[in-house]
Amino acid sequence: MIDHKQFLTYKEHLEKRYRKLLERSDSYRFIDESISDVSAFKAMKINRKLNQIQYLNRELFNSIS
Repeated sequence: MIDHKQFLTYKEHLEKRYRKLLERSDSYRFIDESISDVSAFKAMKINRKLNQIQYLNRELFNSIS
């Protein structure tokens, strides 16, 4: 069984990383476009993981109730 606290900690970690990558992408937009693109791509991958976690979290709470 998945520990709920560990699940939330992982979600918070991904959210922080997502925000950091978006900030990096924005700050490098006019300086170095390739770094900006790579950061944006990584942020998109993390966003996909966050969406999966949101879905799993919803399913987890529905199964508990």
